[in-house]
Amino acid sequence: MSITPAVRAILANYESDNPGVKANLARILMQGKLGGTGKLLILPVDQGFEHGPARSFAVNPDAYDPHYHFQIAIDAGLSAYAAPLGMIEAGAGTFAGQIPTILKVNSSNSWATGINQAVTSGVDDALRLGCSAIGFTIYPGADDLFDMMEEIKELSAQAKSVGIATVIWSYPRGGLLSKEGELALDVGAYAAHMAALLGAHIIKVKLPTAHIEQKDAAKAYEGTDWSAQSDRVKHVVKSCFNGRRIVVFSGGAAKGEDAVYQDARDIRDGGGNGSIIGRNTFQRKREDALAMLDKLVRIYRNEE
Repeated sequence: MSITPAVRAILANYESDNPGVKANLARILMQGKLGGTGKLLILPVDQGFEHGPARSFAVNPDAYDPHYHFQIAIDAGLSAYAAPLGMIEAGAGTFAGQIPTILKVNSSNSWATGINQAVTSGVDDALRLGCSAIGFTIYPGADDLFDMMEEIKELSAQAKSVGIATVIWSYPRGGLLSKEGELALDVGAYAAHMAALLGAHIIKVKLPTAHIEQKDAAKAYEGTDWSAQSDRVKHVVKSCFNGRRIVVFSGGAAKGEDAVYQDARDIRDGGGNGSIIGRNTFQRKREDALAMLDKLVRIYRNEE
C-alpha cells in the first residue's frame, strides 16, 4: 500500500509520535472508499450504552447483532468502526483485519445523574483485539471534567507507548453552560482545542451553531458573519492547531437525508476531515444506509 501525498502530509503533523501510532493512523486514513483522500467516514456504535438497546436498534432489528455493524462498515467502504468492548469482541475474530477498529474505552448510560463516564476497557484490550485506536469521551464544562482529563492522560500515554492512536469525543456539557451553549461556536471550538491539548490524534466534536455563549469571548467573534455552517466548521478546524489535527464531526440525532448531506458538504467545504455517523445510518434499513453512505463518500470526494 502506497501512502498518498494527502495522507503523508497529515501524518507529518504528528511530530512526536512513533511509527506504530503513525501506521495505525495510516490504516484508518488509507482504508475504504475515501482511502488516501485525507477524508474519513467512521461508524460509531456506542449508543446501546448511552441510550439503551431498544432506543438504538428496535427501529432496525438487524442492528442488534454486532456482526451487522462490522459488515455494513466494510461493505460501505468506511474508514473505521468504533464501539465499546463487548461489541468489538463479538465480531473481532470473524472480521479481523478487514476494517480498522476504535475501542471506545469509556461509557455512560441514560439513567446516570452525573455528567461523567466510567472506564469500561483499556489499552490491553485494544492490543488484544487488534484495534488501531482507543476512543474516549470528555465533557468540557462538567464538574467531573478534571477526572476525565486525568483518565485520558493515562490511557493515551499507554496507547501511544504501544503504537495505538487516540480519538477524543469532546462534548461540552454541564457546569455553567446553558443548553444552547452546548452547541455554541465558541464553546465547540474551545472543546475541540482542549482535545488537541490533551494529545488526541483524531478529535470528534458536534457541528456548532452560530450562538456565542461566553461573555468574555464575545468580542473575539464580533464583526464576522457566522451564519454559514462551513465557516463555523473552518473555525473549529483552525482551533485544532491551525488544522494540524484530524477533526471529524458527529452526525448527531437521527435526521432527514438532505440534512445529513448538507452537513457533509459544509464539513468538506470548511476543511473538516469527515463525519463519524451512527444513528443516521444504522437506524435505516441496510440498503438505505449503504446508499446514504455511498452518497456521503461522493460528497467527500468532491464528486457532488
